[in-house]
Amino acid sequence: MPTEELSISLPASLVQFIENYKVTKGCKSRSQVIETALELLRYKELVQAYREAAAEVDSDWELTVGDGLTDET
Repeated sequence: MPTEELSISLPASLVQFIENYKVTKGCKSRSQVIETALELLRYKELVQAYREAAAEVDSDWELTVGDGLTDET
């Protein structure tokens, strides 16, 4: 995957966390730690979007989908 370089400013405590995580988890670089964190954030957002979509399901639709069907094959 193509990469793009960017510069960010973080509090020293977060930089230390990133460095500690890199060492303890065997990551190749700080960039890999940040990439992992962003993927987790993306996953969290996706899970939330699915939850919201599932909450919008119309219960009448569920009844209609099974209308006329039985467990017999």
